[in-house]
Amino acid sequence: MADAGPQALCAREPRVPAERLVAEMVPPPRFDSVRFDTYDPDPAQPSQAEAVTVLSGFAAGLGGAHASGAGKKRWFSKKPAAPAGPRGVYLDGGYGVGKTHLLASLWHATPAEPALKAFGTFVELTNLVGALGFQQTVQTLGGHRLLCIDEFELDDPGDTVLVSSLLSRLVEQGVALAATSNTLPGKLGEGRFAAADFLREIQGLSAHFRPLRIDGQDYRHRGLPEAPAPFSDEQVTKAAYATEGASLDDFPGLLEHLARVHPSRYGALTDGITAVCLTDVGPVPDQSTALRLVVLADRLYDREVPVLASGVPFDRLFSEEMLNGGYRKKYFRAISRLTALARDAEPLVSQ
Repeated sequence: MADAGPQALCAREPRVPAERLVAEMVPPPRFDSVRFDTYDPDPAQPSQAEAVTVLSGFAAGLGGAHASGAGKKRWFSKKPAAPAGPRGVYLDGGYGVGKTHLLASLWHATPAEPALKAFGTFVELTNLVGALGFQQTVQTLGGHRLLCIDEFELDDPGDTVLVSSLLSRLVEQGVALAATSNTLPGKLGEGRFAAADFLREIQGLSAHFRPLRIDGQDYRHRGLPEAPAPFSDEQVTKAAYATEGASLDDFPGLLEHLARVHPSRYGALTDGITAVCLTDVGPVPDQSTALRLVVLADRLYDREVPVLASGVPFDRLFSEEMLNGGYRKKYFRAISRLTALARDAEPLVSQ
């Protein structure tokens, strides 16, 4: 048995300074050691090997001076000239085809100091703007060689305008962009909002990227069941007490706690946790709760924290209405990632 009882995520109320948000804009632990040569393209999907070739060349092209002309004086211009053509690549593909692996590999392969490269999810980027303010975020990221945005999502018009404006400013300052999503740039928001101004903002974003399609099946589920069967409350509780650094929470209580913690702090919420144990897992009650759970699932997956649970399987967390609605891509991603983490947690029961 572990020397001390399990911790409770519900008892944690982390405070995260803005400086930490900036310093943590690097590939998460799960992708710290990935490189282009560790990506295993599916021979049946030539677009995967092509993506490696294109991104390798893109990284090599970022090895010179900053695109805004850093290191070179501009005597006749008050403002650096914007680069011609798209200043970024956009990896489009389904769940689990290795987009984040490739995006992190691009970050590692770009010949620049870590302080001149930033990597974060779309949610983390919007949280950074919220913490620093728009102008300070532009100043902080404007001198970077590369900004990588994982899981690019535009879930409301406000975020659309915010990110569109931010990326436009960064492109003007010579920052190269790379992003992943499950939808082509010109199709973001389709099926969610039909307002003309929303679609206009989408088209503006699309111009910044060269789309790069990546086909394939979800590698996390190839030949595996959709979701492992949950364990009993007793099994989960016993495993939590036997696993050093594990947390133990009642799922409904955790969902309530997530509503009191800003999503930008969900990573800090899991600091030092080796396994998350949950009892009484059931369908989430509403969309706001579901979206918060998606962010937590992303942070747990990034940190490779196994999740052991009792109750319903993770593929029954979200209602049919949710899975058929505008946020369906987020929900399917969460199911995919939680299912992978549930498989990782299975050995905890037998120890």
